[in-house]
Amino acid sequence: MSECIGMVSLGCAKNQVNAEQMLYLLQQAGFDISVSPDGCDLAIVNTCGFIESAKQEAIDNILALGQLKAEGRLGKILVTGCLAQRYQEEIVREMPEVDGVLGTGSYYDVVAAVKKVLAGTKVSQFDDIDAPIDETARILTTPDHYAYLKIAEGCDNHCAYCIIPALRGRYRSRELDDVLYEARCLAQDGVKEIIVVAQDISRYGIDLDDHELLLPKLMRELCKIDGIHWVRLHYLYPDVLTDEMIDVIASEPKIVKYLDIPIQHINSKILKKMNRRGDKAFLEAMFRKLRERIPGVVLRTSLITGLPGEGEEEFEELCDFLREFKLERVGAFVFSPEEGTLAATMEYPPEEIARQRAERLTEIQSRIMDAYNETLMGTTMEVLCEGYDPDEDAYFGRSYADSPDIDGKVWFASERTVKVGEFVDVMIHDVYDGELIGTIEEDA
Repeated sequence: MSECIGMVSLGCAKNQVNAEQMLYLLQQAGFDISVSPDGCDLAIVNTCGFIESAKQEAIDNILALGQLKAEGRLGKILVTGCLAQRYQEEIVREMPEVDGVLGTGSYYDVVAAVKKVLAGTKVSQFDDIDAPIDETARILTTPDHYAYLKIAEGCDNHCAYCIIPALRGRYRSRELDDVLYEARCLAQDGVKEIIVVAQDISRYGIDLDDHELLLPKLMRELCKIDGIHWVRLHYLYPDVLTDEMIDVIASEPKIVKYLDIPIQHINSKILKKMNRRGDKAFLEAMFRKLRERIPGVVLRTSLITGLPGEGEEEFEELCDFLREFKLERVGAFVFSPEEGTLAATMEYPPEEIARQRAERLTEIQSRIMDAYNETLMGTTMEVLCEGYDPDEDAYFGRSYADSPDIDGKVWFASERTVKVGEFVDVMIHDVYDGELIGTIEEDA
């Protein structure tokens, strides 16, 4: 009987892709894969170590697995991912329940590491985080109808508050042909929505032989693949969002008009201090251009309160920006001073003030979203069905304006059975708790 491996993957979609690759390699090596660590011979915790809350979530999961191990319901524990890379010695020293640690440059050695751990050998392996990307197949852990397509690894932006370059290495693009081959395979397997991800998708290709920005070309080629219905983009950085790329987004029907563009703040001095490219005037001009050239575009960004240099005046400037530009989707986060980053050495507001500011941004954004949802009443939206909830007696899904695990749902009634992964037209007639409610158009 084959030994059984469980997986707990935390953090971002990019980390999830690495987890899916490890699962594939383990399955190919003859291991059984389980959806639950309980009862397994070994469990992998693929961690995030980006900010304090992510670190705590990873530690909590490791401790929970340690309890399973103490109860005899789990054999060994292997920790991978960003937390492992960041705290190599501390995990081994302070968490005796952990049997092995694998860094972000060592994902592709997971089979050898698992075999050693199962044989009773402690593993602590940290290979080159700047090494070229190995092409590896995956076992999808997303629903069958959508998948993440990771086009690059690492980051060269070196924002002052961010530890990612130290954990994931320099920016490395995958070859265009490799990305397209994977996308075709996903489409053949029934994937209908491709979500393009990287730390920075805008710079895709800049590090390859011809040093070109290849995202526009990649998007055109992805849109030619039969079976792919939606292509969604995460994350576009504003300083290299070219006119060519905007034209591609506007002209390709398969590219959903939903752009995730993290700006973090709007105050020019704070942006400069955080090593962000572009100032307030540049960002405002970019958002105006996107509104003008991409009709119906839904704009998403992330904002950080409590950054070094943020006083009341700078925060009010951020609030005014939200009220004026009315971005449909905004995530507000509290600054997390991460050791090893330049921003952590700077003076910044107390955490409680930063938290209060984030709550205020959330209140402002809630009103903006309510107003946006009101504009959708009486309209018909294409919705990707993701399931049926018997308690609500309704189907639910997502429109182009909703990214999975980030945004809300569209709830709808239908007189016929709607399959998961099916696209339907839904007439919107109500909103409840920020989520849209409608009826499938053929029944309206």
